[in-house]
Amino acid sequence: MDKWTAEGDAFGKIILEVFRLNGRLIDAGDGIAAPVGQTSARWQVLGVVSGGPASVAQVARAMGLARQSVQRTADLLAADGLVRYADNPHHRRAKLVMMTPKGQQTLDYIGRRQVRWANRIGGGHDLEQLRTAAAVLRQLRESLEQDEQDSGPSASSDV
Repeated sequence: MDKWTAEGDAFGKIILEVFRLNGRLIDAGDGIAAPVGQTSARWQVLGVVSGGPASVAQVARAMGLARQSVQRTADLLAADGLVRYADNPHHRRAKLVMMTPKGQQTLDYIGRRQVRWANRIGGGHDLEQLRTAAAVLRQLRESLEQDEQDSGPSASSDV
């Protein structure tokens, strides 16, 4: 059996904490978005398309999710009138997801609640530690993206 390096062990512990944190963030996001009938998943899609029209595949890539799950979420948002589909000049079949005024109002409301929540949670921590944590997480994500480009999505010598 392979032996952990100190760095590998530390990274493994980060992975577990990120998984746990992700669950808590989804729960918190669901609570923030609930008053306007939304979920964290819907909020994420709205957030991506607030930057401009995007195909479902582009939204999925931006979120690191499967296209099919984003398609289902986008369809639900469209049924509620928060986004709409438009023709894509670059692709005949892949429609663009676009924010509607109702969707922007919903996102703005969620955003105001998020600011109050983030200020409350962040206020209990040292600013420099928060900035360092964000930088380390970004660097780890970039390392994973580079490793995937170099080796393929699930490359390992012994798996």
